[in-house]
Amino acid sequence: MARRGLDLTADDVVRGLLIAAFLVMLGGAMPGHLSPDSISQLYEGRMGTRETWGPAAYASVLAAFDSVVPGTALYVVGSSFILFASLLGLRGLRPKASWAAVPVALLFLASPIILVFQGIVWKDVLFANLAVAGFFLLSRASVSWHVGRPPWIVLAGALLALALAAQVRQNGVIIAPFAALVLAWTVRGEGWRRSLIWGVGSLVAIMMASHLIGVASQPAKAGPDKAGGVGVRILQHYDIIGAAAHDPSLRLTVFNAADPEAETVIRTRGVPIYTPVRVDYLDLDPAVGGVLWRQSDGLVRAQWLDIVLRHPGAYLAHRFDVFRWVFLTPMIDSCLPLFVGVDGPADTLAKLQIAPGKDASDLALYNYGTWFLDGPLFSHLSYAVVAVLTAGALLLRRDRADAAIIALMVAALAFTASFLAISIACDYRYLYFLDLAAMTGLLYLALDPPTAQVRRLLRR
Repeated sequence: MARRGLDLTADDVVRGLLIAAFLVMLGGAMPGHLSPDSISQLYEGRMGTRETWGPAAYASVLAAFDSVVPGTALYVVGSSFILFASLLGLRGLRPKASWAAVPVALLFLASPIILVFQGIVWKDVLFANLAVAGFFLLSRASVSWHVGRPPWIVLAGALLALALAAQVRQNGVIIAPFAALVLAWTVRGEGWRRSLIWGVGSLVAIMMASHLIGVASQPAKAGPDKAGGVGVRILQHYDIIGAAAHDPSLRLTVFNAADPEAETVIRTRGVPIYTPVRVDYLDLDPAVGGVLWRQSDGLVRAQWLDIVLRHPGAYLAHRFDVFRWVFLTPMIDSCLPLFVGVDGPADTLAKLQIAPGKDASDLALYNYGTWFLDGPLFSHLSYAVVAVLTAGALLLRRDRADAAIIALMVAALAFTASFLAISIACDYRYLYFLDLAAMTGLLYLALDPPTAQVRRLLRR
């Protein structure tokens, strides 16, 4: 009797590669890579305090996992599971799996964008995972939706994922309108009134749920959350000095009328240390921060608005320069493209009973990641192109499941565009959502390429 060989399908191989990617990532990441930001938020969560201007919701998420198993190991498992469960679920959205999906799944196994970043305890990573999960669940809901019988459990999961995502990243709320549009499109066959109700209703539900999560996350003994105000103030400081650096003739009339020394210090000491790479360089001269922070919020806001409205050229030159750094990362080594191990304030680490340092596996993982730094895997521009092309290809087919994936691509691009107004540093992780969304969309597209639709388009 002839021996029967393995009868592997594309579905089997894709599933195996994704599961392998999940396990390999966990093997190299545990118990989690912790940067100073990670340490600060873990400390806030465990101690129930607020000492940074990071999202309180993210500290609460870390605290929830930390209360079960001290540290971040369980969190890393949970966060990455959200992503990989969504990726594995994409197969159920298509009637078949193409062999074209195999090299894309292999990318998830080989890319440091997955192997390194999924093990880092950063809010940017959790936000990206939750957003991908939210839109996957919306896609799942769209294919199982029957007239008058919405899939409430799936919709509740999408609502929770998107609401939490909007809280763990300061500008994460940008994705909510795109999720609402998906639901409005899904029920369009039931009439425009139903479509409007579902669209507006889902947007309101996400916003309300997100607000409730934010309120519940705020530590009782910490008082009102002032993190957002501090973040806006830092952005305004950066914009004021940046505009002055790009236009030597710009006069800071509001500051000059209230505190002439402020304009002098900004001109003589702030402008020379300004760089579009990151706002932190302004801390090199304490006098710059001193003169800015002694001004009232109203005065700083008035000076900032004066620049935006009366000197838009200087403001936009600064903003485009900063965005160029975060989007194109012209010198990627300056933009923290990789992080492994544990690092943070010594006193905080001692209180958390976490030892700093990097072990051999951390160093090996870091070295592996550096081989890709100057290529397309560490290029937000590459992922933006993939997102645009993926959305375009899916628009040719436009079936029920495609709408949410198209919305995911557009939401990621809109999220990226928001950094034109708010970026204060070029850290690679800030646009991690774009990279992950593009990879997810490419995998979905490769599972069942719209070949027939593309051929019809090319024949025209």
